[in-house]
Amino acid sequence: MALNNRVKSDLITAMKAGEALRVSVLRMLISEMNYKQIDLQRELTEEDVVGVVQKEVKKRKEAIQAYTAGGRPEQAETERQEMEILQAYLPQQLGERELEMEIEKILLANSFGDFGAAMKVISPQFKGRAEGAEVARIVRELIVRSS
Repeated sequence: MALNNRVKSDLITAMKAGEALRVSVLRMLISEMNYKQIDLQRELTEEDVVGVVQKEVKKRKEAIQAYTAGGRPEQAETERQEMEILQAYLPQQLGERELEMEIEKILLANSFGDFGAAMKVISPQFKGRAEGAEVARIVRELIVRSS
């Protein structure tokens, strides 16, 4: 089942079950997918939908940090619950060690002039399977180690 159809199906199930938080999060996600579709002026691909979900997860992570730093643990907990709901729609994320090994293989197989050139090749290969910041951190560490 396509991811956007799964989200819509899960919304109906959550509405029937009376899960208010899940209904709220899924409605927001569907709304963001609709905005993305309007922006692109075409039907969304699976990659587009995953990108929308990742963007929303990232927003929740940032909000959790802000609420925690601001001494508002109740709001941070709500954001954490929303983030968990959203993460169920992301593909299986790679572990740090597994990610590092795959990036290392790519770096050994190619000779990149600098960090930017390496990221242009490496980043798209992990889209949806790892956070961009994590990929960048590992690439930077491996390039420094090999220098």
